[in-house]
Amino acid sequence: MIKSYILIFSIALIVAILVTPFSIFLARRWGAIDYPGGRRIHQQPIPRLGGLAIYAAFWLAVMLTQRWENQYWGLFLGSTVIFLVGVWDDIKGIRPLIKLFGQILAAVILVLYGFSFSFQSLPLFAKISNLGVYGIYLGAFLTVFWVVGLVNTINISDGLDGLAAGICFGAALLLFWSAYRTGQIPSSFLTLALAGATLGFLFYNFHPARVFMGDSGSMFLGYLIGGISIMGLLKTATVLGLVFPLLVLALPLTDMVFAIIRRKWKGISIAKADRGHLHHRLLDAGLSQRTAVFLLYVISACFGIAAVLLTEGYLLEGLVLFLAELVLLVYIFLRRYVYLLKINNKRNS
Repeated sequence: MIKSYILIFSIALIVAILVTPFSIFLARRWGAIDYPGGRRIHQQPIPRLGGLAIYAAFWLAVMLTQRWENQYWGLFLGSTVIFLVGVWDDIKGIRPLIKLFGQILAAVILVLYGFSFSFQSLPLFAKISNLGVYGIYLGAFLTVFWVVGLVNTINISDGLDGLAAGICFGAALLLFWSAYRTGQIPSSFLTLALAGATLGFLFYNFHPARVFMGDSGSMFLGYLIGGISIMGLLKTATVLGLVFPLLVLALPLTDMVFAIIRRKWKGISIAKADRGHLHHRLLDAGLSQRTAVFLLYVISACFGIAAVLLTEGYLLEGLVLFLAELVLLVYIFLRRYVYLLKINNKRNS
């Protein structure tokens, strides 16, 4: 079993390392270039089709090492749809509504292949399990909401060199630990393939980045994390199995929640990008890109440790660590607002 784990991780890692230069070539050929300006931090044009390498590395590793199951088809078809939507956006640029439609379509494919929240083994949702067909519809709706939410969570975190790839690498390893611990063999292999693919890409994406993953990569990663976590939840339907991925991804989830609140407060569309994300605030505070990324890695890792502590029964320690990290993030977000208020008060006085 250990040799099989090493094999799938190694194949994904090596393929990502070998294919990423080809994705850079195609990005330049097809015009998938991220130019400086606006809220963008980089100073030179950067190819943004790295998702091609992540996609190829993950699925090639799975195809070469795994016995194909029916649910694998759901993941493959759905992830291919969302990957192609991302490629289209990276090359041509598409409207947010069309992108959202593509995300929903990809999530519905999972539902059609049996990926759906089941409430029958969750004590807190015992009443829902008695709703019959309405419970099935609710489970399908929550599945689509879950997947689309995680797709946009990872997408919104892709703001600094190596940030999204590093967070997803850590998340994949933690999800592997959870799957292995509970005997979810297919999920454990898939998460290791995901970890290998992101690590291989990270060699080219860490600062100074030679390529960005683009929407083709960030949406693909979010989709896989969402789909694989549901796949594991079907095998071990527990409340902790539902919460664990949220704890692991608490950093980008918090960033997304504050982005929605911030944009609503300003009266702009929640789909409109701005320069108020967590990584922007760290850069505005004087941190370099590398320092900011490493700090966010540490914060993300601490959320992961909190998830592990809670899983292992260390409820007090895990909760204290989680709340401490949450307070730190809130402080970073609010610090900028206090600074702006002081400037406005000085101007008005």
